Amino acid sequence: MIDDEKCWRAVQSRDASADGAFLYAVRTTGVYCRPSCASRQPRRENVTFHETCAAAEAAGFRACKRCRPTERSAVEAQLAAVAKACAILAERETPPPLAELAGEVGVSPFHFHRLFKQVVGATPREYARAQRRARFGEALDAGEGVAQAAYGAGFGSSSRAYEDAARGLGMTPGARKRGGRGETIRFAVAKTELGWVLVAATQKGVCAAELGDTREALVAAFTARFSGARIREDRAALREWLERVCAFIASPDHALELPLDVQGTAFQAQVWRALQQVPPGSTTSYAALAAALGRPRAVRAVAQACARNPVALAVPCHRAVCSDGGLAGYRWGVERKRALLAREGELAAGPRRRGAAR
Repeated sequence: MIDDEKCWRAVQSRDASADGAFLYAVRTTGVYCRPSCASRQPRRENVTFHETCAAAEAAGFRACKRCRPTERSAVEAQLAAVAKACAILAERETPPPLAELAGEVGVSPFHFHRLFKQVVGATPREYARAQRRARFGEALDAGEGVAQAAYGAGFGSSSRAYEDAARGLGMTPGARKRGGRGETIRFAVAKTELGWVLVAATQKGVCAAELGDTREALVAAFTARFSGARIREDRAALREWLERVCAFIASPDHALELPLDVQGTAFQAQVWRALQQVPPGSTTSYAALAAALGRPRAVRAVAQACARNPVALAVPCHRAVCSDGGLAGYRWGVERKRALLAREGELAAGPRRRGAAR
């Protein structure tokens, strides 16, 4: 549903990133426009908002001849180019050279590289690596042998596949059965600047990293979610991973690298992998993530995938925001999201200021 106040703020700022999300119409002129339209801004009481051109025209308005809302905007054209590039990288075992990929989507190599990283949060090479990792995991889940899955995904050897997968979302995402049945899961908790944190792991890797207000509530929710597993507290075994998480919370100026064993749908896994490419100090929007995955209309599904992320910080869903910059929700509390982004921004700005001083 359209949020009139957010829409009006986008119109006031002529926010081009909101183009395609809604249209505004002016009763006194009978015209409807994109949010970024450069025409003179109307009075608020004369404005209505519509989801589509058809809806605006059904209400009796005609398209603006200045911003041409019935045609594709520059932003939409850029997102379409990135979405096409992502589709190419997802379907090819060997990614094409940058110049060739840019030529296929009709953008110059220099501008394409910058645009792709701005939208996706990763370079084309990094995105292609994530897609190869995804193909490997899906083949393993389908029952293929390691060697067959590795070569089919585009790896040169099984050892390279193991090495690369360890840096991603675990060897076999989704391998755990319902409720962790048959698994032994260890966990440990610690107090941090953001409240309590719980880290849990199977033999394959970290399956949960959660934040909460109290130790008791965290442990109770975790054990309920993995009711079919054998659960035991083991701080000694998880000391290294717990310390990594606590160190990241204290100074989030680096990627939090943990061997992960997480369960989710194929689409959720794609969203989580894309989030891992967004560097500290940066954010991306749900709409940009959807476009990068080749599903520009799946903004709500992207937001839901962020909400179901089981490993806080290692999959940095706090870096996903609304197109207007709003924080929206966060599984572990919006205030924690705000604090994380503020701290990451400060740490990222520090090196920039020092570089400018030199």
